[in-house]
Amino acid sequence: MDKLRAKVRTLLSEGQVAGYLGYLIKDSHPLPHLFTPENLEEVDQAVVAPDNARYPLDKLLIPLAERYPEAAFAIQVRGCDERGLNELYKWGQLDPEKVVPVGVACTQEQADYCECPGPWASVVDYGEKCQPVAKSLRVEQVATLAEEDAFQEWLGAFKRCIKCYGCRDVCPMCFCKDCSLEHEDLMSTGQLPPDSIFQLVRAIHMAGRCIDCGLCEETCPAGIPLRVLYKKANALVKDLFDYETGSPTAGPSPWKMLGEEATLETKPM
Repeated sequence: MDKLRAKVRTLLSEGQVAGYLGYLIKDSHPLPHLFTPENLEEVDQAVVAPDNARYPLDKLLIPLAERYPEAAFAIQVRGCDERGLNELYKWGQLDPEKVVPVGVACTQEQADYCECPGPWASVVDYGEKCQPVAKSLRVEQVATLAEEDAFQEWLGAFKRCIKCYGCRDVCPMCFCKDCSLEHEDLMSTGQLPPDSIFQLVRAIHMAGRCIDCGLCEETCPAGIPLRVLYKKANALVKDLFDYETGSPTAGPSPWKMLGEEATLETKPM
């Protein structure tokens, strides 16, 4: 923790950033907190959130950057968070020149639980690199099902949905100003469970955008295996477009293609 706190203290005291978005213990629970040069003593209390108490810091950074467009901010990132930043750069939601990652390595236990192929940030300021998980056994298990069995399996999962929007609200990659999940021409209202189209529309939006943080599945009160669904969607994007979601070298997202031409231009959604 000393290395991480020292980096944050230097960034703040030297004026390299206007603030550091990390975690502070409040009422015995780690919560997102913006550390600033005016309250430099708080850095001594900065913590790394445990595996079971994570928040979408990437998402919290977006409105902060919008409010202070000239300021740079540091942010605590795990491997998935850094993948999120890379995607948000491509979509014009954040400026990479104004973001300083403070990297964290996940534990082996967390990496195994998430079946994560990249469980640490490119620069590690806290923790030790563990072994990545190359394949998802959960996805492979679903892939063994016959088509009709798989259809019924997912239909049953979708029927547990209570349309709480928790998956969308916690997702660092859900940044659209107008959400399709609330569009009256797409979504029926006043019924539970909602039409299966609700989950299918979100799955399409997550293909090539999901950074596999798992917050949606952890938030879902109905226990829908959303992570498996989005892992599979990303795998299809990889097969079809050779696009590695969250990679800084993968180029623009396939969904930024216009006809046969690709554009590198990024504009807020």
